[in-house]
Amino acid sequence: MSLTLSIIIPAFNEANSITRILQKVSDVSLIQNVEKEIVIINDCSTDNTQQIVNDFITNNSKLNIRLFSQEKNRGKGAAIHKGIELATGDFIIVQDADLEYDPEDFNILLKPMLDGFADVVYGSRFAGGNPHRILFFWHTVGNKFLTMLSNMFTNLNLTDMETCYKLFKSDVVKNLNLKEKRFGFEPEVTAKMSRIKGIRIYEVGISYYGRTYDEGKKIKASDGFRAIWCILRYNFLRRKKQIISL
Repeated sequence: MSLTLSIIIPAFNEANSITRILQKVSDVSLIQNVEKEIVIINDCSTDNTQQIVNDFITNNSKLNIRLFSQEKNRGKGAAIHKGIELATGDFIIVQDADLEYDPEDFNILLKPMLDGFADVVYGSRFAGGNPHRILFFWHTVGNKFLTMLSNMFTNLNLTDMETCYKLFKSDVVKNLNLKEKRFGFEPEVTAKMSRIKGIRIYEVGISYYGRTYDEGKKIKASDGFRAIWCILRYNFLRRKKQIISL
């Protein structure tokens, strides 16, 4: 019996790139005959993202692909929560609807999972010899600071906590009680994953084709401050509450 990778694609106003990313995901041949399930969550886009996705589904009827549309804009984290809920595969990964991450890297993440070593695999933009677009110095500093702060509380040695590419065994991530609706998903899921007894977390180097703000990049400085709050909330503050309750 073959295994299935569920690919969750949260999309908000990605009409300019959604067809290309869907085509790239569809074209990838996964190792060990792993099959693909594509779950697209349209987060109440105000452009024609939904129509483009519907047209793609109609023109690619042989693909295992589904579209769910949120009735209002709830944020990336909420879209990922819905995707996790709807996913039926053995493994789950999040694929941004832009073109910053290359689906060809799915196989790099799958290998330690399929070889029986990992329960979770992070794809690091700061490790390995794959292509990385050179962009913003302070974004890199910010990402590394958030990763270091997260590592201090989780006792992990990740190089890229904020990466989009996190591959999970489905039963592991489906059992987490995730709350963050927007860009706090990354620190929250990392904090909660790190507390699972016996969890095996691996990290592999991936490529990164980052966008500028003119090209549609959405993350802002305020999202960085929210990430700091989430690191504290789901690590330090939670543990302090537990100690007080004892």
